Amino acid sequence: MKNILKKGLKFVLILFTGILVCILVILVLLLIYSPGRLAPYLDQNGIPISQGISEKIFVNIGGVRQGMFIRSKNINNPVLLYLHGGPAFPNYFLIDKFKPGLEDLFSVCYWEQRGGGLSYSSDVTTESMTLEQLTSDAIEVTNYLRKRFKKDKIFLMAHSGGTPIALMAAAKAPELYSAYIAMAQITRQAESEKIAYKYMVEQYSLSGNKSAFDELKQYPVLESESYIAPFYKSSIRDKLMHELGIGTMHNMRSVFFDIFIPVLTCRAYTLKEKYNIWYSKFSFLKKTRLIDQILDTDFTSRVTKLEIPVYFFSGKYDLTVNIDLSKAYLEQLKAPIKGFYTFERSAHSPLYEESEKIKEILIKDVLNKRNSLSDKNIKPMALN
Repeated sequence: MKNILKKGLKFVLILFTGILVCILVILVLLLIYSPGRLAPYLDQNGIPISQGISEKIFVNIGGVRQGMFIRSKNINNPVLLYLHGGPAFPNYFLIDKFKPGLEDLFSVCYWEQRGGGLSYSSDVTTESMTLEQLTSDAIEVTNYLRKRFKKDKIFLMAHSGGTPIALMAAAKAPELYSAYIAMAQITRQAESEKIAYKYMVEQYSLSGNKSAFDELKQYPVLESESYIAPFYKSSIRDKLMHELGIGTMHNMRSVFFDIFIPVLTCRAYTLKEKYNIWYSKFSFLKKTRLIDQILDTDFTSRVTKLEIPVYFFSGKYDLTVNIDLSKAYLEQLKAPIKGFYTFERSAHSPLYEESEKIKEILIKDVLNKRNSLSDKNIKPMALN
């Protein structure tokens, strides 16, 4: 009996030691991958580029400390403010992973919106998380960049959940912007969710995937609109969209391996900042009304004209933000120059999926105020 007890205790001790070693190894790896710094741009001799910039800074915006990454290979280039999606879920980790090369053409500010990532803190109240406040923040960040880089106007680019904020900023202060570039422009998101839900139910029904089908049926979106917001906020939506290739990227299948792990390994963030990214998404944001406000708003009627050139980028397979709704909105939107661009190999994020095509459009069309590469030359509509 004593020998059995000794062997049992020895096994437990070995198991406990093994688990402890694994935890320590993981913590060490996380610390190695979390210096919270950006690497400088180097020339072919390994020397930092004299006109380059690569920094992580914090600025008081809207009364709270907000973070941003500013990167450029030439600070004399035009300035671009990039608004991530989510809302309040930064995607700089994907910029870092796929390196789409915006910094070759612009001095880019990757601003992390209040309540998310670098800009999450206890100073940010749930009441302040509104489209109106975020729009005000965006304009304040714009003016910071204009003053710092001595530019009269800057370019504005937004992705998904960032597009309502950028759209409203461009409508409110068009004199600050050279052009508005929207990737997966949100229009009537509640309608987009219904279309996506119907597609997913049909696909999983046809494939005989009862598990996924049953998960969807927990949120009978087509029977009652009261289920739209809970479905949007659920992890089931993200998981099943990615499995069907209609999520973040057409070829991205796993939220864990393709999103969670890249966040953990992105060296631009400290461990605390990485924790804040996920805490904000799964806890803080759900306590706000921001998602509900986006779902409840028809942006096609809220903003009917823009006084600057407008460019919409949408992936052919995007059902996260419906491509057809985005295209229909641009056709009715009044603007001096308009261009709609379909990306045949992309879902929700053409910037990462077809970055070379994006750069070509930016060079030939956006920077020259043209729409020659668009799906079709949409005629400008009178602003009055």
